[in-house]
Order: sequence, then structure tokens, then C-alpha cells
Amino acid sequence: MNSIRIEASKCPKNHYCPVIKICPSGAISQKNPFSAPEIDQEKCTFCGKCTKYCGYEAFLKL
Repeated sequence: MNSIRIEASKCPKNHYCPVIKICPSGAISQKNPFSAPEIDQEKCTFCGKCTKYCGYEAFLKL
């Protein structure tokens, strides 16, 4: 099964994640600027935009 997960140790967790805005299906959310983003796997279309956009390489395709 294809999925995308977040490697929390690579995320700086010091701002709201800009990747949230580029997700076409609205699958990425973040509780607060000091937490890692989360992916709703049911909404995720596995387009891979998040993996390309994140400068910290925190989004990983599996």
C-alpha cells in the first residue's frame, strides 16, 4: 500500500508547516506550530507534492 509519512525528527517544529497549503487534497494538518504535521491517509492521494516541497525532507513516500 502506498503512503506518505512524516519523519518527525527531521521537522524543525518551530513554525506552521508551509506544506499544508500545497496539499491538493487537504490531507495535511498540524495541531500547533510546535508539533510535526500529520497526514490523514484516507484523504491523501499520494501525489508526492509534499515530499518535493519540504526542504527538510520530513515527508517520506513509502
